[in-house]
Amino acid sequence: MSEEKKRTYFWQGNQACAEAAISAGCRFFAGYPITPASEIAEIMAKRLPEVGGTYLQMEDEIGAISAIVGASWGGMLSMTATSGPGFSLMQENIGYAIMTETPCVIIDVQRAGPSTGQATKVAQGDFMQARWGTHGDHESIVLAPNSAQECYELTLRAFQISESIRHPVILLSDEVVAHSREGVVVKPNDDVQVHRRFARKNEPHFGGIDAKKQAIMPRFGDGHDLLVTGSTHDKEGFRKTSDPEAHNALVRRLALKIQNNRSLLTDFVVSGPETGDWGIISYGCTSRSVEELIATNSSKLAIRSFRPRGIWPFPDVEMREFAQSVDRLLVPELSLGQLSREVSRSVGSDKEIVSLTKIGGGLLIEPDELLRKISEELS
Repeated sequence: MSEEKKRTYFWQGNQACAEAAISAGCRFFAGYPITPASEIAEIMAKRLPEVGGTYLQMEDEIGAISAIVGASWGGMLSMTATSGPGFSLMQENIGYAIMTETPCVIIDVQRAGPSTGQATKVAQGDFMQARWGTHGDHESIVLAPNSAQECYELTLRAFQISESIRHPVILLSDEVVAHSREGVVVKPNDDVQVHRRFARKNEPHFGGIDAKKQAIMPRFGDGHDLLVTGSTHDKEGFRKTSDPEAHNALVRRLALKIQNNRSLLTDFVVSGPETGDWGIISYGCTSRSVEELIATNSSKLAIRSFRPRGIWPFPDVEMREFAQSVDRLLVPELSLGQLSREVSRSVGSDKEIVSLTKIGGGLLIEPDELLRKISEELS
């Protein structure tokens, strides 16, 4: 692609998410206004009619997630956006989307909770909810941007992954990333538009893939005898609510669909020297401070950074390899240690892990705080 075909815009993260969705081919958005995600709904309400799409403001977030699941089965690429309280309301139907293999994208712009919390203040307390929020055995796909550029890129990626393997994908943003206004390089729509592989006659309704390893998705209105249920079912959709073998086969297949696509889903950025005295593991807005520290580090300490952009499935293998390249690990986050606990599980007890947490008031962990924490541990 020639450079002149690229364009650069000055966008907030939320706007980058909305424009990326349009570019990917999203033509249905349902949502309910909630700080700090409301700009996504506002922009989609304006942009979708311009491209022949549909915007639907629902009575609540339960209705919103239900609507995008239905629209997806009608053949449309669909998306919703919310924040913590609304994300909580969506959990049952996120499980339904997983069980029915419904591709869709859910953006969660994190704010300080629990409950109403501090609606306009940044936090990173939805890290575990994004993985485990809905009940039952399941896998989750969660991407985490740290800039407006990555809001654009990872929203595109979310649609690509969702359609490729028929699974909901969550984009875990936060208030700072969502409201940071930055330059965003945009590619022509022809280069990024996502196309669904619709099922043909006699192709399976569930679990089918084509020769290109693209998931096959039937569509209401195409003449299929479709059965779609959140109950245990076979590959034709027939309910099997008392059959242990059917349940075992279905739930394991859904899990393996994610586990076997690990190479597709693993996404991380490593920066700094080849080896280090300290390795810092972070994501989202907190990783911006880590990047600044590494770029301006004038201390005698060698500091490396590991930043997962795909946070679920968790990149534990790659994180263990990273841990071997440093003496100690620091995990800063705007929550009470959710990321740190997962790092500890992945890395094990062989490496010392220092947790740095901060919550409330929309205060970020600044680069000097990172260096001060390291100095305290060395004293």
